[in-house]
Amino acid sequence: MILVIETQHYENYAWREDGTLGVGKDAYWKAKGGDSIKVTGLSGDEDLDAVVDTVRGEIEMYNDGFRVNIIGYGLEQDNWMSDFEKSQLEYEGVIQYKEREINWPQVVAEVMA
Repeated sequence: MILVIETQHYENYAWREDGTLGVGKDAYWKAKGGDSIKVTGLSGDEDLDAVVDTVRGEIEMYNDGFRVNIIGYGLEQDNWMSDFEKSQLEYEGVIQYKEREINWPQVVAEVMA
């Protein structure tokens, strides 16, 4: 099984006439798509909430102009493909741009080091 983490990207559209970006309460966040990130190498015994919390720092991002939020996650079969990967396979015959993968055993080893 693999853990699939879904994200939503946001872009700040609060550009002022002087060319500066509105921030804080002046920010205007617009949803701009997202990603499906695969966490591979799970044994099946892991607490999924704990796994997501452990890899959250590698996925979520925040700055004045752009942010990425985790919006959901769940277990899928090892051969699971995102809609993006399926469409590449259907129209191009090959997946040239795979979804990002995080190797769980490698993350655990880095945390333990």
